[in-house]
Amino acid sequence: MIKATLLSAVMALTAPAAFAAGEAHAPIENIDFSFDGPFGSYDVNQLQRGLQIYTEVCSACHGLQYVPLRTLGDEGGPSLPEEQVIEYSKQWEVFDPELDDFRAATPVDHFPKSALSNAPDLSLMAKKRKAFSGPYGLGINQLLYGFGGAEYIAALMHGYTGEEKTQAGVTLYENEYFEGGWISMAPPLYDEAVEFADGHSNSVHAMSEDVAAFLMWTAEPKLGNRKQAGLAGVIFLTLLSVLLYLTNKRLWASVKYKD
Repeated sequence: MIKATLLSAVMALTAPAAFAAGEAHAPIENIDFSFDGPFGSYDVNQLQRGLQIYTEVCSACHGLQYVPLRTLGDEGGPSLPEEQVIEYSKQWEVFDPELDDFRAATPVDHFPKSALSNAPDLSLMAKKRKAFSGPYGLGINQLLYGFGGAEYIAALMHGYTGEEKTQAGVTLYENEYFEGGWISMAPPLYDEAVEFADGHSNSVHAMSEDVAAFLMWTAEPKLGNRKQAGLAGVIFLTLLSVLLYLTNKRLWASVKYKD
């Protein structure tokens, strides 16, 4: 009776895990992004390439409604000159309640919302998704690599196999990194889809990493400031710990070494 009870408990605990493993996507490899690690920072050129890819490819369906256009000129981001930010903003239209009509956007406005109702906004996508899951309950991979939202986006962009199927009147595309294996979004990138002024590689893999890095910036634009604050905090706490140790040692010296 006890053995049967224990067996039932083990099956109840392991069955969901086995089911999830069967539905899991292909393992996503870590990418050595420039912003990884405690001292990493965004690559300005990569962010500018990612912005170009988003503008020419992704923006047809997906929006960035939580990202102010003015931040494109911020230090630590794409760092566009002020004049370029103004000109870039003009290509977008925003609804102005005062005019009760649409007008050309300015740097004080945000990127438009998604053009399609079933196209998710990409502003926070790199923080919402994750790619790495360590051993159950430990999260070792999160400690080593973070959550891998940027890696997930990059993998998804180049994970199409070329296979298609129609289900309930909807065309689905096979993607080895998407849960379930099939996604309704057609492959957005193809080789040489975008031409870069700096002559950088425009293969699907290279562009996938560039746009993933840009979307990571949209999700966490103050990453550099946060890391600087964290480093300053660690240094301060280290010095404080040393001072407290020396103070404690001095205060108790007369008692500790008292004859």
